[in-house]
Amino acid sequence: QVQLEESGGGLVQAGGSLRLSCAASGRTFSASAMAWFRQAPGKEREFAAAISRNGAHTAYADFVKGRFTISRDNAKNTLSLQMNTLKPEDTAVYYCAARGYNSMFSTTSRDYAYWGQGTQVTVSS
Repeated sequence: QVQLEESGGGLVQAGGSLRLSCAASGRTFSASAMAWFRQAPGKEREFAAAISRNGAHTAYADFVKGRFTISRDNAKNTLSLQMNTLKPEDTAVYYCAARGYNSMFSTTSRDYAYWGQGTQVTVSS
């Protein structure tokens, strides 16, 4: 079982940066592939970034490549998303997600068993 809690969202101007964090509880964090998804008003939840259990492999949605960086610290049970050059279209609730034990990372939301409550990111133009 993994419990997740996001933080770091807020209001930022276009071109600015934010760093999201996800604190995980439970002994299986280092054995779980992790990801960030986002959901804008009136839209479906979409994949943003994913990372393997040891952090060696990452994947990004095309719309965040070169701007966002996903990372993890298994010693601190923490997942992060550094977001640079933010655009108004990045406005959404951002969710941290974890797959099951000994899992490979995935870009599909239904593959993730555990979810945080989300943190709001608002980018003004």
